[in-house]
Amino acid sequence: MEKVTIDDCDRRMGPADVKRPLTDALGATGLALNYYELGPGDSLGFGYHRHGDQEEVFYVESGVVTFETEDGDVPVEAGEVVRFDPGEWQLGTNEADERAVVLAMGAPKESGELTMVRHCTDCDERTEQAISLTDGRDAVVTTCVDCDAETGRFT
Repeated sequence: MEKVTIDDCDRRMGPADVKRPLTDALGATGLALNYYELGPGDSLGFGYHRHGDQEEVFYVESGVVTFETEDGDVPVEAGEVVRFDPGEWQLGTNEADERAVVLAMGAPKESGELTMVRHCTDCDERTEQAISLTDGRDAVVTTCVDCDAETGRFT
């Protein structure tokens, strides 16, 4: 058995105000587990995405997270859980004025192929994206794979 305090786990840079990976701290081998606190406008992912072979489940502890899906927007409120099949497009965003707290679970632990799109102003459309750290390792950036324009910077 492993037990951790969420506040003792390291924070990661990204589109959420707080992201704390819990997987390694708990020694999980078959499950990816992340804790998020989303300020207004924050997201759970760097863009609209799908995992090739990872099933994802999101439990909203507080607030409301609106998931963009192929079938339209789906608000998930405190006390509700939503599940996405492998290959299913989604992006959860806090569109409310108050913070949201979310626990994200994915299995298998390694998500395999990730496909992500974001709006590229240079291409004037949603394009596939790459994710990388800056040379100074002080931010994560998303770039358009078609034109190499930076489409997002997250600290």
